[in-house]
Amino acid sequence: MSRVDEKNFCLVVEYDGSRYHGWQRQPDSPTVQGTLEDALAVMTRQTVRIIGSGRTDAGVHALGQVANFRVKTRIDARAFQKGLNSILPPDIVVRSCRLVPPDFHARYMATSKVYRYRIANQPLRPAIGRDYCWWIRRPLNLGAMQAALKLFAGRHDFRSFEAAGSPRAHSVRHVLRTGLDSDGRGLVRITIEADGFLRYMVRNMVGTLVETGLERLRPRDIPRLLEAKDRRLAPATAPARGLFLVKVNYPGNALGKT
Repeated sequence: MSRVDEKNFCLVVEYDGSRYHGWQRQPDSPTVQGTLEDALAVMTRQTVRIIGSGRTDAGVHALGQVANFRVKTRIDARAFQKGLNSILPPDIVVRSCRLVPPDFHARYMATSKVYRYRIANQPLRPAIGRDYCWWIRRPLNLGAMQAALKLFAGRHDFRSFEAAGSPRAHSVRHVLRTGLDSDGRGLVRITIEADGFLRYMVRNMVGTLVETGLERLRPRDIPRLLEAKDRRLAPATAPARGLFLVKVNYPGNALGKT
């Protein structure tokens, strides 16, 4: 029998995080990582560890989470995608699977991540899509929110916008891009790209932006909050259900040949 070499596979995964306790495997709670690893065990009859580009918290969704796993197998990438999607529950879908270089690491090689937050700014609560947005009844001043959002761009210490007990070496992050748009019918989308995110960082930023939109804060308060480096001074955390991990970016050659 010919030798079976270890292969490294990269997945792009979409999931509805509503019923999961986040990405990271936990012993007594359903998680996205745990569900994927259980499906891989069925396919390979091996214990396979999957490495995500980063954690998403309980209730947070993903359109483009990236993960990789190494396994000795004769199964090819196309068969992995088809097989996993036949085993996984309907709220997790493998959008793509590809063979990548042996040294590819979904977490350590990521250069930036893009998150998007959705707000339903309308008088009546939405019935359709209510699990994928934060309902704000009072009208928001979008101009003030846009001005405040721009002040987050650049390299800052985001200690005022991280959850307590975050595992990290430091709290400095570089926000590369921000955006805010509305469809004119009440749906507001906030997009933030950074080289990394602290725990609850986006949701804490959105909570602050909403307070600005409700005119309880002013855009010029953002630099003061950043400089304070004190979570107690910033507003409450936005709900998880409105947050989506949209995309994870890598250097041009990290994934090998296309």
